[in-house]
This record gives sequence, C-alpha cells and structure tokens, in this order.
Amino acid sequence: MADQTPPKKQLNIELPEDVADGIYSNLAIITHSNAEFVIDFVRIMPGMPKAKVKSRILLTPQHAKRLLVALKENLDKFENINGTIKDIDTGSQPPFIGGPPTQA
Repeated sequence: MADQTPPKKQLNIELPEDVADGIYSNLAIITHSNAEFVIDFVRIMPGMPKAKVKSRILLTPQHAKRLLVALKENLDKFENINGTIKDIDTGSQPPFIGGPPTQA
C-alpha cells in the first residue's frame, strides 16, 4: 500500500538584486488601526534635524503577531549562540513632536 501523505508544497521566493542589498534603518515607528499595522523604517543621521522614511511595511494584526513571535524566536536563538544583547539607552531616542501616537 502506497503512502497517502500529500506532497508538501514548496514556495519559491524570488529576491531581486536591488532588494537583496537591504536598507539600513536605525529607528522603527509603529502605528496601527483596527485593520492594519504600519511599520516605518527610518534612518536618522547624527546632527541632522530631519530624517527620512526608507521603507514602509503594512501588516494585518495577525501577521504583526506572527512577526513578533518570529522575531522573539530568532532573538532567542541569536542570544543562545552569541550571548545576551545589551539593551540600548532609550533616553537617546529623538523626541517626536506632533503626529499620531507611535510605538517604537
């Protein structure tokens, strides 16, 4: 009798060259509505009064939660191999004046 287990589907993910280089960000601004989470990745340059959003990701609340779990799992794996990541000084974060309330 043959194995009746259905074959696993494989997802082929394409990574274009211009995306593979990545974008450096040293600040994430997170906002949300009842339908979506918006994560803006920003690059702040020292001494510059202005910063620019370099990338924006929109997620459903369910995908945001999956991202949180995946980040936690990967941080745990990283720290098991490399040691505890030292927390940054949150007092050095730039003030945000105006705009919607955010979480970073």
